[in-house]
Amino acid sequence: MTELNRRQFLKTSALASGGLLITIALPGCASIGHEGMVSNSDWHANAWLHIHTDNRITFVLDRVEMGQGTYTGLVTLLAEELEVAPEQVDVTFAGVDSFYNNPIYKLQITGGSTSMASSYERIRIAGASAREMLRQAAAQVWQQPLSAIQADNGHVHFQQQSLSYGELAPLAAQQSVPEVTLKSAGQFKRIGKPEQRLDARAKVTGQAEYGIDVDLPGMLYAVVSRAPAWGATLTSRDLSAAQQAQGVVAVFEITAAGRQGIAVVAERYWQARKAQRLLKLQWQTPEVAPSTDSIISLHRQALEQNSGDRVRDEGDFEQALAASKQVLEAEYQLPHLAHATLEPQNCVVDARANAMEVWAPTQSASMARVAAGRHSRYSLDDIKVHTTWIGGGFGRRIMQEYVSECAAIADHMQRPVKLIWSREEDTQHDFYRPASVHRLAAAIKDGDVQGWQHRLAHPKVFEWFADDAAPAQYPFMPKFMFPALASAGKAGEGIIAPSDTSAYEGAHDLPYDFKSLQVDFVHSDPGVPVGYWRAVGHSHNGFVTESFVDELAHHTQTDPLAFRLRHLAQHPPAVALLKAVAKAAHWGQPLAGCQQGIAIHKSFGSWVAQVADVQVEGEQIKVKRVVCGVDCGLAVNPDTVKAQMEGGIIFALTAALHGEITLQQGEVQQSNFHDYPLARMTETPQLEVFIMPSQQAPTGVGEPGVPPLAAAVANAVFAASGQRLRSLPLRLTA
Repeated sequence: MTELNRRQFLKTSALASGGLLITIALPGCASIGHEGMVSNSDWHANAWLHIHTDNRITFVLDRVEMGQGTYTGLVTLLAEELEVAPEQVDVTFAGVDSFYNNPIYKLQITGGSTSMASSYERIRIAGASAREMLRQAAAQVWQQPLSAIQADNGHVHFQQQSLSYGELAPLAAQQSVPEVTLKSAGQFKRIGKPEQRLDARAKVTGQAEYGIDVDLPGMLYAVVSRAPAWGATLTSRDLSAAQQAQGVVAVFEITAAGRQGIAVVAERYWQARKAQRLLKLQWQTPEVAPSTDSIISLHRQALEQNSGDRVRDEGDFEQALAASKQVLEAEYQLPHLAHATLEPQNCVVDARANAMEVWAPTQSASMARVAAGRHSRYSLDDIKVHTTWIGGGFGRRIMQEYVSECAAIADHMQRPVKLIWSREEDTQHDFYRPASVHRLAAAIKDGDVQGWQHRLAHPKVFEWFADDAAPAQYPFMPKFMFPALASAGKAGEGIIAPSDTSAYEGAHDLPYDFKSLQVDFVHSDPGVPVGYWRAVGHSHNGFVTESFVDELAHHTQTDPLAFRLRHLAQHPPAVALLKAVAKAAHWGQPLAGCQQGIAIHKSFGSWVAQVADVQVEGEQIKVKRVVCGVDCGLAVNPDTVKAQMEGGIIFALTAALHGEITLQQGEVQQSNFHDYPLARMTETPQLEVFIMPSQQAPTGVGEPGVPPLAAAVANAVFAASGQRLRSLPLRLTA
């Protein structure tokens, strides 16, 4: 039997049309206690499953689909217990409601590779409960014991008699919510089996409506000119030429999410772009503006002068250091990185006298509503958010300033407005992965690692995230309280707000069994906006820790695989995975002309191990093959897991070989894919992915493929060239 309290969990009601509605309320949510009828027009506002009288099944997807497979994966969970084929389920995207809060983050947000982990049980319970209520209704119709009633393929059967779910839905809605027993793994028909992606046809035929595709009657188009350097202020403006350009409706100044800009609104997109070029703007850059060199120097100074927060302290590192015969030290540096989503930031807002509607490719509908409310005249109750398909997220669309800008413009115009960022604007005004500096030391005695120390410095993403996130947790508060809520959230981190461990995740939870472990995080903020980037802290800490582990292996003259196996003995899943990936990659027998590097990292609940076969020719690094093993619990759809590992590897390879955002006097130097390139098809290695069998509940897969890759490649480069590369992107010297 499920451990969840069904009375807190499920609510049902019959709609005016006679269908069956299943509402899921999470313990502790404000939505618990919603009772009574739900109108046909608003049923989706606080519900998950609707079985219509015409036998249609509609499911509300509360985790956005940005290519990671939630659309197919979560429907598979429902379909398994409801006894229908996944393709029989129509999917609609959730609006804003606390019913849809991610129970891990207490926000309506898609991120942290939590969609499957947070939904695995509760969606199955919803499907199983609906199935049992339909069976109860059929038993009542046929006056037969429930044990004689079977459900299959959207119908309920008794001997030769059959009724569709739709026919039974009105009567099923009157049944009490039963206690249910979920299927065992041996009973699965769909979970754990490859399923064709349900969104594939809509995407390849152009039917899927992304945010950038939204088109409303009478819609205007907007672009925004922003400060070319972080911290710059607008000192003079001449808007006249742009105002007189063909198709231009308005040109005016806006301030949204703390960013000053000039909005150009026109009848057509390219009219707005052409008029933007006619703007004559002068910006004043602060005397002290961040540059890449000064940022790295700031982080180094912070490590030297600030003890920081000790986030892990086991054993006595200082004693180990004093007693050791050797000390291995290293400094690692990582640059700022942009997200480079293929669909640039965009938003559509329709502002009317008493209401506002927002169409946005956002990873958090509730935060998007706050962003729109903060920068317009409307209360949150007057704002409706439509989540669209998303052309790549990677954490970028957790930040909502593009929604803020569009809301401010539409409010000014009182007409529907579409805002589109150019690729250059997207690259130069991102919330970047933080640049960071890491200093590591290991105490070694008689070839044995006695102690490990890791000190790292960079800013906290939470400082930039809280402005919209904190008010989204308290949507009932008046808007004038939003700044105070954000300030309280930042000041009360770890008290009234969850502690932000993203800066040092993957470092403070290092799994290796060393006699002493010391990890310090030093908060060092140069003022460059930072955000959540795919795999977040694991993305840089995975590279640093697995590279330094490799240094220790070579320093102690130990095979890198054997070194890891020895010091991970307390983690049997990691040992099993390492052995499996080494076997699959033929560890010690690289491809012709290559050397091999290995890395393993646990993030978002999943272990991922990778072996990279790398060829070095002069200063060129060519990754020929990556063998990847993943232990992510039960793979609901193995094809999706493999696709996410492959995508994570390519994403990480781009960063390892090319990724670098540099600043000069506060101005980002990169602008488009010519100077912030993505990995090309010719650079794509042979990819081999396998999934470790498991009956444990699913863990994350969207991000865990990223952290080990750069380290595996760098470790192979060392084996091939003798050069230990301690910064990204990886660059060999002659």
